[in-house]
Amino acid sequence: MTEFLVASFLGTPVWFWLAFLAIVIALTAFDLGLLHKEDRVMGIAESLKLSAFYISIALAFGAWVWLEKGGDLGMKYFTGFFIEKALSIDNIFVISLIFSYFAIPARFQYRALLWGIIGVIVLRGLMIAGGAALVSQAYWVLYIFAAFLIVTGIKMFFAGDSEPDLANNFAIRWISRHMRVTKDLHDQHFFVKVRDERTGKLVRAATPLFLALVVINLADLVFAVDSVPAIFAITTDTFIVYTSNIMAVLGLRALYFALSAMIDRFHYLKYALAAVLVFIGSKIFVSDFLLGGDKFPPVASLAVTFGLIGAGIGWSLWKTRDSESAAR
Repeated sequence: MTEFLVASFLGTPVWFWLAFLAIVIALTAFDLGLLHKEDRVMGIAESLKLSAFYISIALAFGAWVWLEKGGDLGMKYFTGFFIEKALSIDNIFVISLIFSYFAIPARFQYRALLWGIIGVIVLRGLMIAGGAALVSQAYWVLYIFAAFLIVTGIKMFFAGDSEPDLANNFAIRWISRHMRVTKDLHDQHFFVKVRDERTGKLVRAATPLFLALVVINLADLVFAVDSVPAIFAITTDTFIVYTSNIMAVLGLRALYFALSAMIDRFHYLKYALAAVLVFIGSKIFVSDFLLGGDKFPPVASLAVTFGLIGAGIGWSLWKTRDSESAAR
């Protein structure tokens, strides 16, 4: 057993992987089994406290990574965590639109988000595993990731504030054609038994809450196309890539209820995120072609990332302070 625990898996001892998975399982079980036995609306104060709790766990885990794997990987973990956390704020805007489109009451949203995050943990694990396999076989794949991040950042900087066209969403139309879907919600249930209009028999049908869950997971896959290459551009250590990504995503549920009501106040954050993506992508080319293969200092990368995100949040709150005062 000892040999198994200390054996290396993707460059990290098995026991470290198991410890991380235990933390994820414990947090999810605590969230689902204890905090939300009943569907209810989460207040802003409660969601802020829960967000602070998740962030403190992520930061404590990062400190553990720093002690066990060294300061270099520790700083890369924190850089990846802050990038993913900032990108998740942009994700909250899309999730809010999805819930509004399907008319999902606030008291049922947390359950959909929770199961959505469970799906995200699995899907991102598969994406990261695939990315790690590609990078390990061909280093030049990182240049593709880097170029993609630069192009995405530039497009994000100049893109308008367009909302996704959910009415013509392929997944919604496909599910509606191939599955029975009820017109109304049935509390917190994703599937219910309804009577078939032709045969009179009870048949299983999906609810609008299930459709919202599917679209949320698909939206996260779209966001992962940006976030996963961004973290690979910071480090190719699979453990750091996965843990920083998942630790940031775990707190998305609580963060959603804290920020969904004031998401318009983060209007300028997208420009900071665009700058972060361009910076992270450019860092690969700078390190390999201008610095002669020397690594870009992790502390500088963390400082620039944190500075850009902090400036974006601060500038957004400052520029929209009048709208907040008017709302009061």
